[in-house]
Amino acid sequence: MDGTRFALRGGADRYQTAVSLYSSGKALEALIVLEPLIESAALGGNERAQALNVAAACALRLDRKSDAERWWRMAIEADAQFAQAHYNLGVLLQGLERWGQAEACYRSALSLRADYLDAHNNLCALLKACGRLSDAEAACRQALSVLPDRAVLLHNLGTVLLDLGRTQEAEAAFRKALSIDPRYADATCKLGALLLSLGRFDEGWALYEARYDAGLSDRTALPPVVDYPQWRGESLHGKAVLVWQEQGFGDMIQFGRYLALLKARGAAWITLACAPVLHRLFATVPGIDAVVDAPSELARAPHDYWTLPLSLPYRLGTTLDSIPAATYLRPDPALAEKWRAKLLPLAGLKVGLVWKGHANHGNDRNRSLPSLETLRPLLNVPGVSFVSLQMGQGQDEAKSLAAGPDVLDAAPQIADFADSAALISELDWVIAVDTAVAHLAGALGKPSWVMLPAVGLDWRWVRGRTDSPWYPQTMRLFRQTEPGQWTSVIEQIASACGQVVAQALAAND
Repeated sequence: MDGTRFALRGGADRYQTAVSLYSSGKALEALIVLEPLIESAALGGNERAQALNVAAACALRLDRKSDAERWWRMAIEADAQFAQAHYNLGVLLQGLERWGQAEACYRSALSLRADYLDAHNNLCALLKACGRLSDAEAACRQALSVLPDRAVLLHNLGTVLLDLGRTQEAEAAFRKALSIDPRYADATCKLGALLLSLGRFDEGWALYEARYDAGLSDRTALPPVVDYPQWRGESLHGKAVLVWQEQGFGDMIQFGRYLALLKARGAAWITLACAPVLHRLFATVPGIDAVVDAPSELARAPHDYWTLPLSLPYRLGTTLDSIPAATYLRPDPALAEKWRAKLLPLAGLKVGLVWKGHANHGNDRNRSLPSLETLRPLLNVPGVSFVSLQMGQGQDEAKSLAAGPDVLDAAPQIADFADSAALISELDWVIAVDTAVAHLAGALGKPSWVMLPAVGLDWRWVRGRTDSPWYPQTMRLFRQTEPGQWTSVIEQIASACGQVVAQALAAND
């Protein structure tokens, strides 16, 4: 709720009491105070609109969304010039994914207050989220024409230009934002990720450290709360180091290769605190002395230093040409034997499939396929047996695979990443969207093909390449050329798969 001060004749005391209660987190009490005021016929125009605005904010905080919407609409009826009510209603409608109505509210607010920063900010974010990138760019530039020195608007423009593939312009926007506010963590982190995506590691790693800055609007990395210092490159001889998992499973798998380098630098003890589904996988990695849950006593025990996995390339001076070897994981032999037996009935080449990532990922709408059916051209390639590695969302779709003789829905029998690793080790290759399984295949040295979106492309898939410097010789990248259009990607993969089958048949003749 906007912090504008109000003066309501006759109800000023009651109104100010309600505002104080709301500000102190007592929304229900504030609403009880306000209800007689908003039901009174004595108030009219702007006074009534302001009281209704606060009542709606209280209702929203109490998760009474229908009341909030009704009261904000009543506030607009009482005073159509009340920009804040238009904006607040837009926020509510955007949260309800009623995109068109939310957009109209933001534009109404801006027609009344051209310098309404929050409305500009939200309008740009909404248009970007809806995939209307050209409209989002226009909205950002319109905002900057009114508020040219607002770092947040330059940051917004940079993110839109990035999705449009205009990397030089995006870089300029982020740098201009930082020239206005050098401590702006969002712009620093975005610029770092952009430079990393261009292979400019020297500057990129340092800037990307902002990903866990307390000022970041959406922190993806949370450091451990411990009394000992973060490792910043000091000697590790005889030292104990806590490595604290950050971001997703794929991040831990991709950067797990660096743990051996800490040991090579003299670390006497390395504790890896990570998600339970990763424990068995990392328990056999050389150089790791203990694999524990984050809340465990050992993770909280005194160490000399702590570090995050994605900070290790920075501290160890990784360049595009000095990325450590990708293959560092080994499958459990007993688990591999178990999966080998299960795969025996399958004919031809055996290919693992993952078509969706985790639903909570910020870019999942763009990186995941709409459905398994999207892969139909690939599924129709003869000479291939497909194995579903799909976990979580989309897992139920794998049942349709089980209708054929040359398919296996393995997900119900996968307990953790150690199981996935053992299964992948017995396959010929893996085809996946941008998710943890792609990194797992890479870390096992297994050939893998990765389908990448045009929008929200992760920095680690260095731009402009069909291979990955993180997984050389084993990984092939298939990129969208148009946002949301997977057809050409799947057709390319199906064609390439057919070629591999043909080569395999020729080799066996």
